[in-house]
Order: sequence, then structure tokens, then C-alpha cells
Amino acid sequence: MTQSAGNAVREKQSVSAGDLAVIVRKIKDRHDIRVRKWRRSMSGCAWRVYHHDGRAVNWIEAPVPRTPISFAIFLHEVGHHVIGFERYKKRCEEEYHVWVWALGEMRKQGVVPDEKVRRRFELSMQYAVSKAMRRGLKQLPDGLNQFLPRAA
Repeated sequence: MTQSAGNAVREKQSVSAGDLAVIVRKIKDRHDIRVRKWRRSMSGCAWRVYHHDGRAVNWIEAPVPRTPISFAIFLHEVGHHVIGFERYKKRCEEEYHVWVWALGEMRKQGVVPDEKVRRRFELSMQYAVSKAMRRGLKQLPDGLNQFLPRAA
């Protein structure tokens, strides 16, 4: 591949911050998400508030999506609302399906998950599986064995 062809591929894969802002607005509207706070750190949180009148409000905190990794974290938090907090019995299984949804949504929006995003997914899942095992999980859900810690 020539250098100009490589640059063309990279340019095609990148999305500008302005484009991301438009995509984020559409995703927030589509899934009825409110952002309580844009975080400076690369971490996030998602929760739902139920009101006495029957309303439910979907909240997240996430970094402002400016790069593929911050966009992935934003989508991961939205994914908790899309997938549902009660759909999977085991938290590590929920985390897996939320990550799969977030990575798929990134691709659908034209943002290619880079190495940092793939590494974050891997580390996040290793942490979730390890935590479940420490807390006494007897049977790991199918497909999550790949995230078990490796023996030295």
C-alpha cells in the first residue's frame, strides 16, 4: 500500500469532533439519555431514576466523545440503558453484551475501534470476570472463559 493510499484509509476511518458531536446528540435523543456530567477521566457510570409519577430518567456520566476511546466509553454507558440493567443475571455478562453493543454501534456510526478501544474492552472484561470469580461465581457464562486470568 502506498503512503497516499494508507492516508486515504486513515482519513476515511477518522471522524471529526464536530461529526462526533452530531452523532452523540442523535444517540442521546434516540435512547432518551441525559448526561449528568461530562467527566475529565476515561470512566463512566449509568443509572436510571424512577419518579413517583411513573417517569424513568436514564442518566450517564462519561468523557466528552472526542476520540475513539472516549466515544467507546460514552457508548458503553449508553449501552447499559439499551441492553437493560436487569436483562442478564450476572454483571460480568451484562458488561460483555454492553461492550459488544458499543463496539458495533461505533462501527455503525463510521468510527473504527482502534487498538486502545480493543485493549480497553479486553481489560474491562478481565476485570469484570475476575471480580465475579472473587465474589464466588460458580459458573461463568458461555463465552467469557476467554477473559479468565492466565496462569503464569
